Amino acid sequence: MEWEKGVYGDSRVQALVSKLMSGDVHVQPIFDLRFGFRYQDVEIIVGEPPSDSEFLERLHRAGILKRELYDIVVCCPSCGSANVSTRYCCPICKSFIIKRSSLIEHVKCGYMDVEEKFRLGGRLVCPKCHVKLTRPDVDYRRAGVWCTCKSCGKSFDIPATQHFCRECRQVFTFEEADFKEAYVYSLNIEALKDLTLYWTMFKPIRDYLESRGFKVESPGFLQGKSGVKHMFDIAAYHEGAHKKVIAINISASTDNDAVQDQPVIEMFAKAFDSQVDSAFLIAIPKISETGRKLACLYKINVVEAKKPEEAITKMEEQMLR
Repeated sequence: MEWEKGVYGDSRVQALVSKLMSGDVHVQPIFDLRFGFRYQDVEIIVGEPPSDSEFLERLHRAGILKRELYDIVVCCPSCGSANVSTRYCCPICKSFIIKRSSLIEHVKCGYMDVEEKFRLGGRLVCPKCHVKLTRPDVDYRRAGVWCTCKSCGKSFDIPATQHFCRECRQVFTFEEADFKEAYVYSLNIEALKDLTLYWTMFKPIRDYLESRGFKVESPGFLQGKSGVKHMFDIAAYHEGAHKKVIAINISASTDNDAVQDQPVIEMFAKAFDSQVDSAFLIAIPKISETGRKLACLYKINVVEAKKPEEAITKMEEQMLR
């Protein structure tokens, strides 16, 4: 079992997962002019942005949360603010002081012009043949839009797009814009097994070792004589007169059957290179006969247990031998 260092033991992770399991199944962003997007439910746990999104991304990398793209916000390339407006501009002089009008076509005679030219006393009348137009898509149809620049007087159908930062007053284009992605996060059901295993098995074992005077790291990293740094589910160090290093891995069978021999082989390779004083493999609920024989050959202490109290009792018995 591997995870990002320390993430399962983080009380803030437990708080968020408990919230997600209690009914609030999604963590959804809220748009904010200052931060772009923020996650208010997470801010209660970890503080204001960017701490909230960094925390959620950490859990996503660790496999605890899934994410789905919610929106992409345009941000100023100069100051990073999301307080940005979109301007539709004249493609000739770049002025954003433009007038947009609807184009109307008289179906019978084919005359087309802006709506203002058709308006007469609150009615639509064809400027060419002077016929009243009362039935949409029969007498007349809307044929798009037409824009006129109030600065240079030019007309056009498709305006240019610019963005304006209200914070630093920077004007920038699509090509220059920064974009920030915002996600909706939800609990990865597949991670629940590991989470439950940690909170029901790891913490009691950690607490027990600490009560015995060990300094405990979970996960723990030990430097091997080969130069490779090996990770164990738990590494415990006892200082003082009797220095001791204990490495512990926990392996659970996915179908409630016996744990096979592969975890034993992996444990031996890492423990041998790290030169630990004792290596424990906690097999949930039990280990296969082949795995047991290999563990005996490799001098790995096997603890078969279904509950943390059972694991601690058996560990204690083996440590006192």
